Amino acid sequence: MGVSLASRPTQQATAALARAIRPIGGRHRAAWRDLLPRSITREGVILDQHIREGRFQRSLALIAGLSSALSGLEVLTEHYRGSYSQRVMYTPIILSPALLVAGIWGALNRRAARTVLPIVSLIAIADGVIGFVFHLRGIKRKPGGWRVPIVNLIMGPPVFAPLLFAISGYLGLIASFLRREDDPRTPQMPGPLRAALPARRGLAGRLARGLSNEGITFGQHVREGRFQKQLAAAAAISAVFSGFEALYSHYKNNFRYLAQWTPILLTPVIFVAGIGAIFSRTMARTLLPLVSLLAMLDGAVGTFYHVRGMLRRPGGLKYPLYNLMYGPPAFAPLLFAASGFLGLLASLLRRSD
Repeated sequence: MGVSLASRPTQQATAALARAIRPIGGRHRAAWRDLLPRSITREGVILDQHIREGRFQRSLALIAGLSSALSGLEVLTEHYRGSYSQRVMYTPIILSPALLVAGIWGALNRRAARTVLPIVSLIAIADGVIGFVFHLRGIKRKPGGWRVPIVNLIMGPPVFAPLLFAISGYLGLIASFLRREDDPRTPQMPGPLRAALPARRGLAGRLARGLSNEGITFGQHVREGRFQKQLAAAAAISAVFSGFEALYSHYKNNFRYLAQWTPILLTPVIFVAGIGAIFSRTMARTLLPLVSLLAMLDGAVGTFYHVRGMLRRPGGLKYPLYNLMYGPPAFAPLLFAASGFLGLLASLLRRSD
């Protein structure tokens, strides 16, 4: 009896210590973050909480806007090379700054995030799908059409580039359903319908309430940060699109540098990690963040090489616009890094189950 009473304070102290050092998010927390020093991860822990609880609307709205700016610059150079032969080629050039403004506005204003941002994001997604159809048609109209697919895919319009532009719209649409960083940790859900989806004003709320039960559930999962599977799948698909673009772009350059093989080799790994994260919680916490960080690093290195290649062209900085238009696509590696960002963000989220 004496031993039991004496050991009880020790047991209570041990339990308190275990609760104090328990990682935020419990068993869902990514293991690799435990390796970082606590002294430099205080802000990271707060960010982790916000992401896991779906309270990062401002940040994601701003990221969506900046992503659209980079995508728009890439489309600008590609369509300039195509001499803007069709008026529809101007639409992404117009939508890119529009989504940038909507993203910044949504980051500053709650109402804009619920009204303007989803409208512009949906239009950007639709424009990406329409552009994909036009690019397929452009390949078909080249000599030989789809009977010589390899040549026409390489020499024709970049087939998946419009879908990469649509990723910015996808991020903006997701941001419109999230909560703000300063919102309460537990969403208010009064009423029978709000038990499935909290009442919201603006376009995002009306769209969610007008969808099926599955759509309402998805909207609630996004607001609570429980959409890891969906975002992991988006990261995998985005990596395939971006990797394919890098493949034929580097093929045109005859793979002059060994670094040009890195996005080609990373693409299937990111795809496997993203799809595997749908079925495996462990893969979502380990392999997915690792390869996502590698993709982001590879995108940064690729940007350095592309900018250097542009500056090494005749004239260099003396003819910046000309060399930007006809040199290596300066912002294309950042689109590959965006796939890594999606994967990294997915690894921080919670699962719907």
